[in-house]
Amino acid sequence: MVEEPGGIVKMRLVIVLSALLPLAFSYGRDPLAWLYGPRSQSYYMGSLQAGSKYECPAECDCPPTYPIAMFCDGRGLTTFPKVPSHVKYLYLQNNVIRAVPESALDNATSLVWLMLHHNQVTSEGISPKAFRKLEALDRLYLQHNNLSSIPANLPRSLRDLRLNHNKIEKVTGADLEGMDNLTVLYLHDNAITDMSASLEALTSLTLLDISNNKLTKVPKSLPGHLHQLYVESNSIDSLPEGFLGGFPQLQYVRMAHNLLTDKGIPSNTFNVSGLLELDLSFNKLERIPPVSSTLEHLYLQANQIKEFTLGSFCTVVDVTNFSKLRTLRLDGNEISRADIPSDSSLCLRMAAHIEI
Repeated sequence: MVEEPGGIVKMRLVIVLSALLPLAFSYGRDPLAWLYGPRSQSYYMGSLQAGSKYECPAECDCPPTYPIAMFCDGRGLTTFPKVPSHVKYLYLQNNVIRAVPESALDNATSLVWLMLHHNQVTSEGISPKAFRKLEALDRLYLQHNNLSSIPANLPRSLRDLRLNHNKIEKVTGADLEGMDNLTVLYLHDNAITDMSASLEALTSLTLLDISNNKLTKVPKSLPGHLHQLYVESNSIDSLPEGFLGGFPQLQYVRMAHNLLTDKGIPSNTFNVSGLLELDLSFNKLERIPPVSSTLEHLYLQANQIKEFTLGSFCTVVDVTNFSKLRTLRLDGNEISRADIPSDSSLCLRMAAHIEI
């Protein structure tokens, strides 16, 4: 038998592999997966994970370079995978999970982040004891699910809780009891009609978003350390006396797309120091409300304002007393540029953008 020269053998091997290369790339993760089919591919992946120092469910990924994270997102999962005890960051978003059983997280006592957004989780599907062992949980993302109420017995360690884009109708004091570490709460895009004094105990809360709900009044006893308050797209027509008086750190207030009228806003409600941005656009105001001289951005477009009252921005104007306003939007009202007083440039000397 005559042996072919080594160079010819190598050349033929290159030609064969080149012909099969498109098939290889069509299988994504493993270029030779087409050789041994789905079953063999599953075995191959399982062998990789089994050889790792840490266990990992076959339907998820646990990168060897980042073993404390478990990526199970976008896998079409309908149930919880088994979560190893070493995992701190669990990504389960973009699946079709409907429930969190009592034992689902029993072994996951080290969890810091739990990402469950964009699933089909219902309130009835979450066991009251589902989160009982998660004493170190810092972030819980449950937005874009089918919740009708806030889950019971949430970990008191939580600092970031996202429940937006659900079907929650009511928030009670018991729902958030003891959560004095919470700093961020997203409840926007639900169907909330009543919050009573449920937020009073959230002593560390700095960001509250309750936009796009069915509220007719601002919640009572808002936490005193708020930095950002978003209440757009509700049906609020009036504000309580001293509404913003007890918030020394509050800088951003957005109340656009409500039903606010001049009569429903007590005098000097928005004339508070520290506030940087105020959005009252798309309401029913007929006058510019008095604001603090330290305010930098004011949005009043799409109201029914009929007069440009310079006194709303400045009570005294001189070298050291003037408005710090940089942005002022008054378009979509019943005034024009001709209505701006001639001496407004002294008061509004910092304004780089006035739109009428």
